[in-house]
Amino acid sequence: MIIQALCDYYNRRVATGDRGVAPQGFEWKEIPFIIVIDREGNFIQLKDMREITKERKSCKSFLVAKTRSRTGMKSWQTVNMLWDHSGYVLGYPKEAKDEAAQEKNTETAQKQHGVFRQLVGQLTEKYPRNESFKAVRMFYDNEKNKEQLYNDPLWAECLKVAGANMTFQLEESCTTIAEEENLRQFIRESFTLPADNKGKEATGRCMVSGETGPIATLHSPVPIGANRAMLVSFQRNSGYDSYYKEQGANAPISQKVEFAYTTALQLLLGKESQNKYRFSEDTTVLFWAEKSDDKMESFFSSFLKNDDNPDYNLPKIRAVLDSVRSGHLHTDSEGRFYILGLSANKARLVVRFFKQGTTKQLAGNLAHHFDLLNIVKSEKENRSYLSLFTLLCSISPQYKIDNLPPNLMPDVLSAIIEGRSYPITLLQLCLRRIMADRSVSYPRAAILKAYLNSKQPNNITMALDLQNTNQAYLYGRLFAVLEMIQPSVKAGIKARYYNAASTTPVTVFSRLMQLSNYHLAKMDAGRKIFFERIIQGIMDSISAEGIANNLSLDDQARFALGYYHQRTDLFKSKPKDIEFEVETEEE
Repeated sequence: MIIQALCDYYNRRVATGDRGVAPQGFEWKEIPFIIVIDREGNFIQLKDMREITKERKSCKSFLVAKTRSRTGMKSWQTVNMLWDHSGYVLGYPKEAKDEAAQEKNTETAQKQHGVFRQLVGQLTEKYPRNESFKAVRMFYDNEKNKEQLYNDPLWAECLKVAGANMTFQLEESCTTIAEEENLRQFIRESFTLPADNKGKEATGRCMVSGETGPIATLHSPVPIGANRAMLVSFQRNSGYDSYYKEQGANAPISQKVEFAYTTALQLLLGKESQNKYRFSEDTTVLFWAEKSDDKMESFFSSFLKNDDNPDYNLPKIRAVLDSVRSGHLHTDSEGRFYILGLSANKARLVVRFFKQGTTKQLAGNLAHHFDLLNIVKSEKENRSYLSLFTLLCSISPQYKIDNLPPNLMPDVLSAIIEGRSYPITLLQLCLRRIMADRSVSYPRAAILKAYLNSKQPNNITMALDLQNTNQAYLYGRLFAVLEMIQPSVKAGIKARYYNAASTTPVTVFSRLMQLSNYHLAKMDAGRKIFFERIIQGIMDSISAEGIANNLSLDDQARFALGYYHQRTDLFKSKPKDIEFEVETEEE
């Protein structure tokens, strides 16, 4: 299903005439250096196609033959069509630390270069009238050309870029030789002539499209982060090969489908893609709609991402939420929406999760998620909506998402997308960070409210609920009031007693009430009456059986919410002459 969805995405982009999508057998490839020659094959100069700006380094991309997969001891035999790194194009070896390794690299580079020159010879024989192919062959016939190239001032820059790709260009031409029309014709003709390891044509019925045709023996790796990995691959002699089938024949996928889904992955994982978010060091989330749906894709992107601008995509978020609540979603509401989580494991792509559903279902569940998170906030809090990244960072040690358990994000994301209750791990980690930091911040309070209300709707209100008689909620409210009565912020009761009060309240509240009486006696009449009225209102609802011995996890969450609600309300309703500590959240 994943491969089918990716193929549909590729075909949709092609059908819309997207010029950034490569046709079958080709890809857009960054080539930083070009060797310029004349029609007689004489070296003219090196050209640097990189552009360095203040924001980032970029390189021009060219539509060239698709990268060929190289694996095994004989990988040097696989050459790209008139473009490649310096080992193939020039026979220049990469540097090694010792003489033995350098000698081996030199031998490999010579083999690679021999294969590249052999390809040039084949193309020259097949297209004898092509002046570009002739010029490249004559360039190699004259050894002085390489000497001149190595003396070019730009060659030192080439050596600084590991594995830098390069190709040729005629002096008077505007296109590279790797983009020649004859070469494109050659690629189209040879693209449907695969061969298996025994030299026979590999054909079969594609398990995705159902069509009979050439089968992809090896699938192309796609770039993910600093790695290149394959989504479909088989290791020889490891129990996966059966009935004498090897490599791609174990799961027959046609070359056409293989190219479509790998190209789709490259588009989604590309530098300019707006349909991805690298959530952590090992997890990248891809998302796309079955039909073109920029509004929904932007909405989901805003749900995931953490941006410096708190109002990032705010109009689009509000537009989708309002349309969901009004029951008038856009016309493609029944179209499918896909969410794919990937990570790289050496040479293979690991599918962390794959979720799909209609746009209407997804929009409704995301709107429900935002409603669950809706909670009162301080006047200084300017975030309209909390992204998933922000929520998870708020419960992570040192506010770094990589410090969270690897399964937490997929579990939380799945619960939100499917409209289920949040995992209990989310509650546990949130309470753990609150106790570690003694801080019930806005994102953490939103998480606790969302968790409780996902289990029992309308359990917790957005702001202070004076009608809520849950004992844990009342304990939290009482603790917030008692904290405000303390005269010293640094020696306040939160740092000393919060953990015990939220887990075993019976052990601390008698002591805290005694302390509060001591501090209330020192206050002026107005302030004393203000606090005593609030305390009396809370105590009237506390059970006659007394303070509870201990609180469950859910009640610990209610304690934290009662504390957060009461504290936020106190800042808004306090008398003018009362100064409270303003709690700030670290980010």
